[in-house]
Amino acid sequence: MKLILSVALLSLTIGMAIGNQDSTTLDLGEIIITENRMEIPFSKVSRNISVINRKDIETTPARSIQEILAFTPGVDVRQRGVSGVQANVGIRGGSFEQTLILLNGIKLTDPQTGHHLMNIPVPFQAIQRIDILKGPGSRIYGQNAYAGAINIITELPETKSLNIQAFGGDFGMRGGHIISSLPIGKYKQTISLSHDASEGHWYNSDFKVNNLFYESGYEINEKNKLNLMLGLADRNFGANGFYTDRFPDQWESIQTYLGSLSHSYSNKDLFIQTRGYWRRNIDEFRLRRNEPEFFTNNHISDVLALEINGTYTSKIGTTGLGFEGRKEMIESSNLGNRDRSFLGVFAEHRIEFLEKFDLRAGIYSNYYNEYNWKHFPGAELGYQLNSSSRLYTNFGASYRIPSYTELYYQDPSNSSNPNLLPEEAWNYEFGWKINKKYLRGELVYFYRKTENLIDYTRGPSNSQPNPNPWTPDNISQVTFSGIETSIQYLVNWGNENAKISELSLSYNFIHADLIQAEGVESRYALNSLRNQVIGGIRSEFFRKAEVNVKARYLERMDLSPYFLLDARIDYNRLKKIGLFIEISNMTNTEYVEAGFVQMPGRWFKAGIMVNIERTN
Repeated sequence: MKLILSVALLSLTIGMAIGNQDSTTLDLGEIIITENRMEIPFSKVSRNISVINRKDIETTPARSIQEILAFTPGVDVRQRGVSGVQANVGIRGGSFEQTLILLNGIKLTDPQTGHHLMNIPVPFQAIQRIDILKGPGSRIYGQNAYAGAINIITELPETKSLNIQAFGGDFGMRGGHIISSLPIGKYKQTISLSHDASEGHWYNSDFKVNNLFYESGYEINEKNKLNLMLGLADRNFGANGFYTDRFPDQWESIQTYLGSLSHSYSNKDLFIQTRGYWRRNIDEFRLRRNEPEFFTNNHISDVLALEINGTYTSKIGTTGLGFEGRKEMIESSNLGNRDRSFLGVFAEHRIEFLEKFDLRAGIYSNYYNEYNWKHFPGAELGYQLNSSSRLYTNFGASYRIPSYTELYYQDPSNSSNPNLLPEEAWNYEFGWKINKKYLRGELVYFYRKTENLIDYTRGPSNSQPNPNPWTPDNISQVTFSGIETSIQYLVNWGNENAKISELSLSYNFIHADLIQAEGVESRYALNSLRNQVIGGIRSEFFRKAEVNVKARYLERMDLSPYFLLDARIDYNRLKKIGLFIEISNMTNTEYVEAGFVQMPGRWFKAGIMVNIERTN
């Protein structure tokens, strides 16, 4: 613990020291954090939030949303394969079931299983920004924002544009995307298409991933706007080692459909947004790829939802109110045909007082017929030390209802438990952040006490391998606590021919304490990150070439630690024609992130980019 505190304090001391240097020619800019009801400047948010901006998305050595998230402090991405085939995303020691994924505020929860949360029908090159809320999000977003929430944000450009990219690489990797913006008067629209494929880095790891996304907006008048989103994600892949090592010929095919229509009304201090959306996920899984008759699971899940959110600003602050109705259905060869309905009500208020203080408090109330009403309060208190430095603290309750897989799935290795109770937790956070034109830094301590944590467990056995099935159960109590530090510094060292433009460093530590019967094995409760270090250096050469190098040290509680080094070189990135090269796992490290999948060693990708924009 002394070592951890020393590293945290050293990082912040370095950040404060370099913050006194003169680098005001560069500007990190102000960001507005947009939630479903309130919009708050990043500098005034009393939560630990990471923001991945457009430049990061373009220049990070990554080919998918999952890979980009892997460079975010406090986020644990466990990939099965590469390029967004499948990944589990956890925050602050939480499991993949405890993270809520949103697209422009629309919840992408999958009632079948959290393994499908990242089936996002948007090419990652079409994303403008990603906001990662760490800690309880139930008060803001509802029941499944248990350990955190990730909001993927797109935008509708004002001008006509066309972006084309094509690439190839090791393991027979190839793909590309086309993104076109075609505004017509008050009607804005974009359409994007992407394709990624590979022969695979080991036996039965080939994949094809296709995404199609359309978004449009129409300004009826100054007060009323309409927005439409349609999306399709289609992926099939060899799943060697994904869920078991006994069947190397596993195979899976998934199609995800998304449609939403929203209306927003804005009049001076009043804002109201109404939207409805539908999400369908079709999943076919085979234990033997070419023998579907041996063992095949087919699932079709549908989610229908209606939301109304509003804010009103007055002399006493900003008030937010919201309502959601949601129906989840599944037709499954293994889980059966089932449905469930939810109602949720949000209420919150934010005020600023005594010049430097601000307080935000609220509650989310959820009704589900099996558990009746549940209430989840929370509050945030901030103190602005000066224009660039802020202290804050917050607390909140978390809530998550079991997935259909946890309740009903059965096979020779797993049994079901239809009597599972929802997970609940209390969360506390204390933090300090600095936000200058050229420097951002943060130091955070968090604590989460969980009741009824859902995990797959099995009893001990004298036989090897253990013949007992894994069974989901409510573990009595688990606590997570940790320290998070991060620094982003725009240094501008050098000249126009060669300079280092940005340095970043983060360190996260998580401690977990599990109380359960002696000898019982746990699959997920204690497999989160213990130590995570992420560093980055961005350089520029001759005003044409950009080099982004990322280094990661990851130590999980149940796996050996490993080090990864990745890099990307962009040439003429913002010009009409550009080139890029990516090198992943430069140190050729052998490692496993999830399941039994051996991740690839050193591999290369290279591509070409074409950017065309018209201002009229």
